[in-house]
Parts: sequence; structure tokens; C-alpha cells
Amino acid sequence: MARPRIVIVGAGFGGLSAAHSLAGADADVTVIDRRNYHLFQPLLYQVATAGLSPAQIASPIRAILRHDANVRVVLGKVKGVDKERRVVRLDEREIPYDQLVLATGARHAYFGHDEWESVAPGLKKIDDATSIRRRILTAFERAESTDSHEARRRFLTFVVIGAGPTGVEMAGAIAELAHVALRHDFRTIDPREARVILVEAGSTVLAAFPPVLSAAARSALERLHVEVRLGAPVTSCDESGVTIGEEHLPTATIVWAAGVAASAAGHWLGVERDRI
Repeated sequence: MARPRIVIVGAGFGGLSAAHSLAGADADVTVIDRRNYHLFQPLLYQVATAGLSPAQIASPIRAILRHDANVRVVLGKVKGVDKERRVVRLDEREIPYDQLVLATGARHAYFGHDEWESVAPGLKKIDDATSIRRRILTAFERAESTDSHEARRRFLTFVVIGAGPTGVEMAGAIAELAHVALRHDFRTIDPREARVILVEAGSTVLAAFPPVLSAAARSALERLHVEVRLGAPVTSCDESGVTIGEEHLPTATIVWAAGVAASAAGHWLGVERDRI
């Protein structure tokens, strides 16, 4: 009998863990990803705040799996899954499978306000991180070059929406950038005057963590001069800033860290997806 064909879609933590577990098994394993590198997502915020370069958190998938002789890597974007014919459909080819593992991760969720994405980008990919880094650094440059006090205040206001792990890390890293890394680099502005505001609709930061750790995180943020706004759901985001209830915060830089949604894999299979 032919060896079973196992196809893994996605080379993130889940996909690579599955591939490593199947290394040496009596099966032919195929890993499909639309990029040729594995991204260490927990450190994306460091790229977004100029602490690391993209190359430092991205490793070639083929190099990671080079010693797993029964595992091959295919570069391609999955368009769908045909459950009847048991094939994964890519742009220009189909890959048959006997067993299928979907490890496609998640995407940003804007809770019905997808129009906010253009002004409040999330942080899931290297492109997201480099775009946010450009926004942050450009804001300091524009603050340096303007003569308007109102415009300068807007450029030096940074709003992070969502106080989960990503939001807490981003807010803290932006504050460190302003108070430490850029402290002596400008002549007209003092980067330490930057306002970093962390906005959370819930009652605590890091709500999934034990209360003692949540309290410690908030205390650490406040020592970094981050303004923590709890119980403050965002009602609007646009080019001019963020609206929290009736209060409008003028800002040129908004980072979205408020939620995630399941990937498109549910559509491929014709099944219902969880909200998160």
C-alpha cells in the first residue's frame, strides 16, 4: 500500500510542530505556506518599534525542516479544499491528501468596523510591523518639522487599542522608544513629551492573566509613562484620531490590538467558525 499523504497548511507554530512530530513517520508529509519563512510573531512588536530587524524574527521554513527527510515544503497560497476529491487547491495546482491539518492561524477582528483597518493597522505580519514602524518614526519626524503646537501634539500622541499581550507590549515599547532610544535625537521636540495611551474596553489589562500579573503589568506600564484607559470602548477611528465615548483623541498613529478572528479555513471546509 502507498504511504499515507499528510498535508499541513500553514508553517506557523502549529504547522511546524505537527511537521516535526511526523518526522520519520511512515508517511509523506507536505507543508504548504504562502511565505517561505516562519515568523516568530511574539516579537513583531519589536520590529514595529525599531528594536529588531525583520530578519531577526523570520527563519526559512526549508532550513527548519531540512533534517526531516519525509517532509517537503511547497510555497503557495491555498485557495480552497475539495473534501470530496481530497485535494488542496492552490493557484495553479492541486495537492492530494489522505489526512489534512489546517494550521492557518488568525487575522485581525474589528468587531464590525472593518473600515477602521486603514487607519488602525493590526500586527500579524512583517509587512504590518514595518508599516507601523514607519508610521511611528514618521510621526516623530513630522512633529520635529511642524511649527504648529496643535499638530505637534497630535503627532506625539500614540494610541494603542486593546490591552491584551500585543497591546501591552506595543504601548510599553513605544514609550521606551520615546523616553530612551530617541531621547537625544531631536532638536526642536523632546520625544519624552510623547503621550502613549493604551485603550481597553474591559476592566483590566491582560484580562486572561492572573490578577497579580495583570496588576504588575499595569504598574509597569505606568512607570513607563503609558496612560492606561480602562472601561473605554472605542466608538470611532479615522484620520483625525480616536473617539472614546464622547471624547476625541487627536492622533496620527493608531495601533489595533483589540481582537482576532478565525482564518478563512472554515470557509474552505464549509463549517461554522468560532468568533475568536
